[in-house]
Amino acid sequence: MSVVLLPDNARLDAIGPLPPSLDIRFIAPGAEPGPDHLAAQILVLAAELQPLIERLHDFTRLEVIQTLNAGVDWLLPRVPSSVTVCNASGAHDIPVAEWVVAVILARYHRLPTYLTAQQRGEWDMEGNALTTPPELIPGDDAHGKRVTILGHGSIGRAVARRLDPFGVSVLGVSRHGGPGLHVPAELANIASRTDVLVILCPLTDETRRMVDADVLARLPDGAMVVNGARGAVLDQDALEVELRAGRLFAALDVTDPEPLPSGHSLWTAPNLILTPHSAGSSRRWLERAYEFVGDQLRGVAAGEPLRNVREGY
Repeated sequence: MSVVLLPDNARLDAIGPLPPSLDIRFIAPGAEPGPDHLAAQILVLAAELQPLIERLHDFTRLEVIQTLNAGVDWLLPRVPSSVTVCNASGAHDIPVAEWVVAVILARYHRLPTYLTAQQRGEWDMEGNALTTPPELIPGDDAHGKRVTILGHGSIGRAVARRLDPFGVSVLGVSRHGGPGLHVPAELANIASRTDVLVILCPLTDETRRMVDADVLARLPDGAMVVNGARGAVLDQDALEVELRAGRLFAALDVTDPEPLPSGHSLWTAPNLILTPHSAGSSRRWLERAYEFVGDQLRGVAAGEPLRNVREGY
């Protein structure tokens, strides 16, 4: 029998029925874990239970930590080597992919500019074909643009599927490459033929500042950088220089540091859409995460291999 520890507010409706071979125990967020909690073999680490990270060495039988998140860079360095970490990859695919598509379309159709004009009570005619020659219209189509996705996991593939109807060409960059994919060492060369660089890779020692000043400088004038991964994958200072020069556009859901401090210069940078690490948040993401937890636990009970095992980042 496997002992499973869940928060007492877990979405049991989404988890679904579990076999009797699993001993399910609950703990209230913020509660001091007792001996029955510390005997868990599987810990479902919801956000409310993250303080338990400080007590991991007190768990006498812990074998698996199942998170509800995709990124685990904040967790792995603190987990004993004997414990396997699994993430909830897939739970955030839909909202993050939709956010990426939304900000790309918003950039090309100048929605931030028009929103600002609306707030000022101004009718901006610069992008109106009735008054502006076609070659001077600042807006553009996404159709025909070249999109590079750095990090071609489940979210990257979800972005590619959603961009396909818009007639863009998508190029994927993955740590290990593969059929039709490139490796990170090729990124600098790829940048020169990229209109939109979408960052979705995990934060590791290898990916920290991977999108550096050199990569940014190689992007064509008017290109866009979209970061839905981790702030530290991108050289934020170098990006800000490009934004203030008016050469690049960007959409950032993550920053370094995060939250972005009040008064930080990035708040006033031009050509920037900034959202507060909310791309993966939607009303249904938690339901999807717990649906995966249910599938994972039923697989454990059936003796199946763990899914979404994460090592090295």
